[in-house]
Amino acid sequence: MKDSYEMLANAIVLRAVRDYRDSLKKLKKHPKNRTALYTKREVERFFRSDWYASLTAIDPEMLIEKLKGEVI
Repeated sequence: MKDSYEMLANAIVLRAVRDYRDSLKKLKKHPKNRTALYTKREVERFFRSDWYASLTAIDPEMLIEKLKGEVI
């Protein structure tokens, strides 16, 4: 059962990473894209939340910077 929860936690974090990366790419092309701005803010809020901390031990600030570095 623990494996199932761990797999779910990993899937949630990976989905957030994909959404964040996609929003950054869209914002690079269209800096005023409201949907991408909203998604970026929401995912950053998730990364800094207690829920995220309960899902993974990955440092959220390091993750945000790494993802930003991929898109620049």
